[in-house]
Amino acid sequence: MSKNRQILDLLRDYESRNIVFMEPDGSWPIVWERAKDVYVWDADGKKYLDLTAAFGVAAAGHANLHVVKAGQKQMSRLLHAMGDVHPHARKAELARDLSRITFERWSNGKKSGKVIFSNSGFEAVESAFKTAMLATGKRGVIAFEGAYHGLGYGALNATHRNFFRNPFHFQLREFANFVPFPNKSNDLAAVEWSIRHFFRREWIGAILVEPVQARGGINIPPKEFLPLLRKLCDEHGALLILDEIYTGFGRTGKWFACEHTGVMPDLICLGKALTGGFPLSACIGRADLMDTAWPASRGEAIHTSTFLGHPVGCAMALAQIKEIENLDLSKSSAELGEFLLGELQSKISNPKFQIAVRGLGLMTGVELHLSDGRPATDAAMQAIKTMLQRGFILLPEGEYGNVISFTPPLTITKAQLAKAVIALAEVLSHE
Repeated sequence: MSKNRQILDLLRDYESRNIVFMEPDGSWPIVWERAKDVYVWDADGKKYLDLTAAFGVAAAGHANLHVVKAGQKQMSRLLHAMGDVHPHARKAELARDLSRITFERWSNGKKSGKVIFSNSGFEAVESAFKTAMLATGKRGVIAFEGAYHGLGYGALNATHRNFFRNPFHFQLREFANFVPFPNKSNDLAAVEWSIRHFFRREWIGAILVEPVQARGGINIPPKEFLPLLRKLCDEHGALLILDEIYTGFGRTGKWFACEHTGVMPDLICLGKALTGGFPLSACIGRADLMDTAWPASRGEAIHTSTFLGHPVGCAMALAQIKEIENLDLSKSSAELGEFLLGELQSKISNPKFQIAVRGLGLMTGVELHLSDGRPATDAAMQAIKTMLQRGFILLPEGEYGNVISFTPPLTITKAQLAKAVIALAEVLSHE
């Protein structure tokens, strides 16, 4: 029996069965054993080109040498500190750097940011919810159809897909109000009407949005969308919260996706690529807003956790930010994303399907529909499984799982992308 199969059998026996999907024939999933730059090796020693960056985490490449060394050095010196009681230097340094690359950079040094650290992306979103509630006194949030903001009970209120929400419906407070996510400029009038409708009916304290919906299907809104949201928030005294957990740190060809339209949020949520592989997230808000919303601690924080601002994660994040800057990965992402988009548009075809290709930087999706317009879910998943057998790791996105997504490490090359596109074109031509 292969090592992959032995480990999967062990998981089947001892992990909740709702976590990992396993094909009875052993064709899915593989068991990751190690990873380096853009490659992954499974437990049986097979090598794969990773076109997911492990959910976008490995922006500077898997096991980036500088990031790994920073983590190892920190582990040997201080493995854990005391979140909100006795802090450590790396947390202060990272908070400063996050302010520098967000609000200070956006405002040419006129504004700064303040940070709430967490462990996972959904916790950053929930920190933003708490900040909005404290700042405005209003419980309501406007979110968008297709949105994915995490699965904790706070964030789940604003995650749109019923698959995630329905099993827990009766325990949700349901303070989010959903409006359509626009795909073209002609959609904006209806979106604006819906938002104004909720501002009239509800006590809305914030609008929460992904500048590009990742799990929603690589959905890219028109350029007027974020400026519209900024205007509506300013008119109604609400906060604009950007969930850049997936889109941040160069993924879309800019440091942050909001920079494509020059919109400054009130709060921004970051995670995934922040550390390159250690659980750490951050909610960063304008300093004046954070100081107004949150009272000074009197010895007991009203929002904290045991591992808040973990020293190893902070050390790795500091190194990751330097790598993204030194390697100019935002620029690489923009150039490589344009190349990938062109390759996919010119090479992916099959008369059996309606195929749409879209992307921004190295966040690209190939959406498949059948000739009658139904989502080609089975065909997309079969293509992804066949690509895995051929040594390429891809993921499905969208409510129907019919979008084949590309979110590779930003260190990938044109030759590697071209090889992947040729392979996918061959696979889809036989579907």
